[in-house]
Parts: sequence; C-alpha cells; structure tokens
Amino acid sequence: MPDSTHTQTRAFRHAVTASALAVSLTLGGCGLFSPIPTPRGSLIEASDYKKLVPGTSTRSDVMDLLGSPTSHATFDDNKWIYISMTTALQPLQFPAVQKQDVTVLTFDTTGVLRKVDTLDKKNGYPVGMVSQTTPTPGTHTSVIQQLLGNVGRYNPMSGMGSTFGGSQGPLGGSMGTGQGGNGNTLP
Repeated sequence: MPDSTHTQTRAFRHAVTASALAVSLTLGGCGLFSPIPTPRGSLIEASDYKKLVPGTSTRSDVMDLLGSPTSHATFDDNKWIYISMTTALQPLQFPAVQKQDVTVLTFDTTGVLRKVDTLDKKNGYPVGMVSQTTPTPGTHTSVIQQLLGNVGRYNPMSGMGSTFGGSQGPLGGSMGTGQGGNGNTLP
C-alpha cells in the first residue's frame, strides 16, 4: 500500500504542476495579444513647443523647429494645427485613441506667433458615425433597364470580318458615325 499512496501523491504533484504551468502560460499569453500602441501624426515633444515664444517667434522659426503643420484652420491660414495621437487596435472595432495632443498656433498677419493653445483627449468630443448613405442619381437600375441595357451591344458578326459590326460601323473606317469614323462629315 505505501507504493500506491506514493504513486497517488506523485500523480497529484504532477497534476498541480501541469495546471500551474497551464495557468501561467494562459495568463502570460494575454500579454502577447495586448494591442500595440501606434503613434500617428506630428511626433513633436512638449519641450519643442516650449521653445516657441509668442510675440517673437515667426512662421519660419516654427517651420524650422516643428516642421509643416498637420493642418491649417479651414478659413484662416494664420492658424496652424499640429495633431498627434497614439492608437491601439481593438478586435472588430475602430482603433482606440489612447493619447491625443493637439497644438494650435495662431499667427498675426505679419507672420509673428501670437498664441499657443494645447489641447488633449479630455478636450475632445465623441462623434458618432451616421449609418445612412447618401443617394446618388443613376445608381438604381430597374429590372427592365438591366434586361434592355445590353440590347445592341453584342454582335456575333464583328469577329468574322463583316462590315456590319465592330467599332467602325457599316461604312468603313474613315466614314460614318461609328467610333472609328469621323462623325457626320462628308468626304
């Protein structure tokens, strides 16, 4: 009997070890499937923005330090917008924005920096997508249009050398109203 108890204890230890190994691999594998953060937009450090001095920095100073802006204001070329964000993919969804920074630089008409505004994700508003589609004319065809739409396009005689087929029309290549002819001109 002592051998059977020893065998049961050994089997129990192996089962505990195997289950602990399975749990650790399962939980450790969760780190493998975590989303990888992806930086997007203008990757500019906050220290670079601090080098800008309103009242003395010019557009050329900003271009040398930060590069070209991500966008301009819609109706004002004196507002430059630098956008950066960090996103992570989500299964079956749009990428999640983890971090977002928007810096708006306002210049006067002479090109001197007047104001620096810094916004982050807390200043944003969630905007929902509309699921409707915009109707466009000509995209809806009826069954009759589909049936009659190809009448006259197929010509079995066009490949046999017949003058009554193809793109030249019945009058030949240089005359007639076909695509290969010159239209309705007289020779």
